[in-house]
Amino acid sequence: MAAEKKLRVCEKGHIFYKSTDCPSCPTCNQENKPISGFLSKLSAPARNALVHEGIDTLKKLSTYTEKDILKIHGIGPASLPIMRSSLEEEGLSFK
Repeated sequence: MAAEKKLRVCEKGHIFYKSTDCPSCPTCNQENKPISGFLSKLSAPARNALVHEGIDTLKKLSTYTEKDILKIHGIGPASLPIMRSSLEEEGLSFK
């Protein structure tokens, strides 16, 4: 049985439905998506989770282990190959 979707309105006035308690607005996420860099390659939940933790550059990302990153709510295993590849392109790696 699918979860019931609830009508939400973000602080900018965008109207959307969500079946979870996540306050993330899909319209705002699309508007705020970077057009370049490693964050642009990630899903909105993964991108938001990293930014919330203050991880907005590859240099900062390289100071974490993969295990540390996976502990962050919003990051799943599917995001790791994207991050790993982005780090390698810049000659960096996870800690």
